[in-house]
Amino acid sequence: MTNSKFTANSVTQPTIFIPHGGGPCFFMDWHPADTWDNMAEFLQNIDNLLPERPKAILMVSAHWQTAQFSVTSGTNPELIYDYYGFPAHTYQITYPAPGSPELAEQVVGLLKQAGLSGQQESTRGYDHGMFIPLKLMFPDADIPVVQLSLRNDLNPQAHIELGEALAPLRAQGVLIVGSGMSFHNMRGYGDSRFTEPSVMFDNWLTEAVEAEPQQRNADLSQWTQAPHAFNCHPQGHEEHLLPLMVVAGAAGSDRGRKVYSQQVMKTQLSGFVFG
Repeated sequence: MTNSKFTANSVTQPTIFIPHGGGPCFFMDWHPADTWDNMAEFLQNIDNLLPERPKAILMVSAHWQTAQFSVTSGTNPELIYDYYGFPAHTYQITYPAPGSPELAEQVVGLLKQAGLSGQQESTRGYDHGMFIPLKLMFPDADIPVVQLSLRNDLNPQAHIELGEALAPLRAQGVLIVGSGMSFHNMRGYGDSRFTEPSVMFDNWLTEAVEAEPQQRNADLSQWTQAPHAFNCHPQGHEEHLLPLMVVAGAAGSDRGRKVYSQQVMKTQLSGFVFG
């Protein structure tokens, strides 16, 4: 990445953990019709949380897991419609955001400096954990984006360390976004038996995020000890929570706060910003 392209007149961006909804939920009719409206409004107004327009976006999606951390490095990645059983028009959604080989190269370099293994993936496309929320957040699709994978082991401390390695990008105008869900148990959606457990877990998660940074990262690394942890993220399927660990690690000494929360399909869902 060249300094002139990304650092000129830049201010430090925050890091953000967003809920990305269910499949292409924001672009189809639902009953009741307002199921996803508040979440969509939150995503559409994300620029209100930013000090300036990002020079580039680094998106960590719950829907990409690899043996070692991997980053898209193509110039114009295609979309991966990795959702199933939805109306035909949702497979025609477009989001032609350019990639950034320069940013991808710097990401791998930062990982190596931190003693983490990383690689570039020139043929990997953008999955729906990327293009569905970004289509609401930055609809013009004119900001370069690279997508970063989770690691298969889903180790929370390793993902916090991943975020710590990426932190210098923030001062270059790069917005680091974790795209997942603070509750993700497919059996729980729409089931009132999961409402109270999801609220209790969300309360714990909010306290952890808003703690001073050293305590925050310690708490998040031990998230499985939280109330109803595995009711909200079944063991072995916690990939939708792990993007939060990355953005928390990248936040450094910046405190976190909740910026979105509501009950969707009888479960509590939240979004957080750091910085």
